[in-house]
Amino acid sequence: MAKTETIEDFYRQKLNWMPDNLQKDIGHFNVFRLEDCVGHGKTPVQYTRRDYYKVALMRGKHIYHYADKSLEVSGTTLIFFNPSVPYTFQPLTEEPSGYFCIFKDAFFTERLKGGIRDLPMFMPGHKPTYVLNKTQDKYVSRIFDKMLEEMGSDYVYKYDLIRNYIMEMIHYALKMQPSEKLYQHADANTRITSVFTELLERQFPIESPSQRFTLRSARDFAEQLALHVNHLNRAIRLTTGKTTTEHIFERLTSEAKALLKHTDWNISEISYCLGFEEPAHFNHFFKKQTSLTPSAFRN
Repeated sequence: MAKTETIEDFYRQKLNWMPDNLQKDIGHFNVFRLEDCVGHGKTPVQYTRRDYYKVALMRGKHIYHYADKSLEVSGTTLIFFNPSVPYTFQPLTEEPSGYFCIFKDAFFTERLKGGIRDLPMFMPGHKPTYVLNKTQDKYVSRIFDKMLEEMGSDYVYKYDLIRNYIMEMIHYALKMQPSEKLYQHADANTRITSVFTELLERQFPIESPSQRFTLRSARDFAEQLALHVNHLNRAIRLTTGKTTTEHIFERLTSEAKALLKHTDWNISEISYCLGFEEPAHFNHFFKKQTSLTPSAFRN
């Protein structure tokens, strides 16, 4: 079962070293050149969530997988990755180039009203990708170069300055139009279905018995999306041919199977983290979906 990639995983897998005091640095930040971490001989980027944010300027041609979308882009692309949505990208040119920075939510939480997650490019359903022309590439590249320079300095207030650089880049992007051409939503129903799918997937994978699946009904999702539940149900059925409940139950069943197969948690623990108040309710649900009890499936 896939797990969320931590910042520790990133350093271990990509760079084979770990910054000092990383465990204590809840607002961690760092910046890199893309070619130092991606390309020939480097560990491929896995499709999974991360527990950190990433802002990347990527040059070259690549396929970019983000939530339920697969997009082919070329040229220079500025992309804002958030921890809620799984992603990966596949370079189609031999040596992609560019920059990226990574940071934890706490890097901004205490200094930005509402937190960085409330900015449009980091919100579910919004477009996080901006295609840049040569002039825009030069402008954003210079911001990344400034961050790299500051990371190598001993200036006492360098992280305050770096936060300003990130916000400059964010506002520069907000003044631009996101890359509409990368998203081929035919109509409002398709957009609603895409955001619903994104919200559903954000709740998985379940990684500990204390984690809990909370958005369990069509009404729960409708409230999150500020839609009438009938509007949500109609949009999803028109787009996919299935009901909202069918999608939720299918994903819940898939996660239940993974937990039964790949963990040693007992049935009560699995029942709880999947949002069932009683193990008997989970047993009934699972048998109805699979024709097997959880114990029979596990054995």
